[in-house]
Amino acid sequence: MTSKEKAELLFKQERLSGSRSSTPEYEQRAHAERSKTAMLRALRLARDAELASRPEETGIVTEKLTKPKSPKTSRHAVTRKRAQFRS
Repeated sequence: MTSKEKAELLFKQERLSGSRSSTPEYEQRAHAERSKTAMLRALRLARDAELASRPEETGIVTEKLTKPKSPKTSRHAVTRKRAQFRS
């Protein structure tokens, strides 16, 4: 048996044994990242659901507040108001 055949046999044995090294490292990292992301997403959704159940305590406003419209003041209107205070 040549060294090449021995290496191929060893490689096949490692793949069949299901060792952790049979999965490439980049796939292991990708799997770990996906599992962390899923966990963080679940935590975020749980936190958001809890905060939505009590909006008055957290300051979350559920309805959109509109700013009252103020009359547009032109430059002439401002000078008229100043003139009223001087008199």
